[in-house]
Amino acid sequence: MKQAYFVTATDTDAGKTLVTTALLYLAAQQSLQTLALKPLAAGCESTPDGLRNADALKLQQQATVALSYDQVNPVALADPIAPHLAAGMRQLSADRLAAYCRGVMLQKADLVFIEGAGGWRVPLNPRETLSHLVQMLQVPVILVVGMKLGCLNHALLTAEAIARDGVRLAGWVACQTDPDMSRFDDNVSSLRQRLRAPLLGVIPWLEDPQPAQAAQYLDLSVLLETENPHAIN
Repeated sequence: MKQAYFVTATDTDAGKTLVTTALLYLAAQQSLQTLALKPLAAGCESTPDGLRNADALKLQQQATVALSYDQVNPVALADPIAPHLAAGMRQLSADRLAAYCRGVMLQKADLVFIEGAGGWRVPLNPRETLSHLVQMLQVPVILVVGMKLGCLNHALLTAEAIARDGVRLAGWVACQTDPDMSRFDDNVSSLRQRLRAPLLGVIPWLEDPQPAQAAQYLDLSVLLETENPHAIN
């Protein structure tokens, strides 16, 4: 049996990859087998092996189950812009992304983390957003809140959208993205009062953030001890 979670955020550059790799690090410290996927990535560099995304490479490095890059990141787009724009004439589809994920999730593992691109409502095509992928997979969500001015509104709206889509919010992480954010602790407290999900941790501003460093601020046990985790045979 395995538990799977989709990692989304209030915005791009909110700390999704840092949080996901830190959770992977914690799981490895507990001898858990992990899979990490980033099914869609916009902003990839051209290499002799093809397009490569820095965040996807970090996930590949931290996961304990070895996957090829194409398994980790099956849809790699060059331009660092909204995926439906970066795709050009290529048609993105939530159903196709879900098929990629389901195929990889057949691998034996204890924990699976699927990292999104941008936020909850990132468009895939004229009819679908990335949230449709999560609805198809029916996995709970971890919300990474990029702590900066405006984050309260972004976090609450995202949580409302997740609930409206019928997906469970398994937990959230406060990740300080603005080193000079005024009244940081008060903002975290405001979210704790309003978000109906466990707080998995508060990551302060880190000059050179690394998974092991960020991991000390997170509590993986909150996910492992969840009464009704999303279990996959």
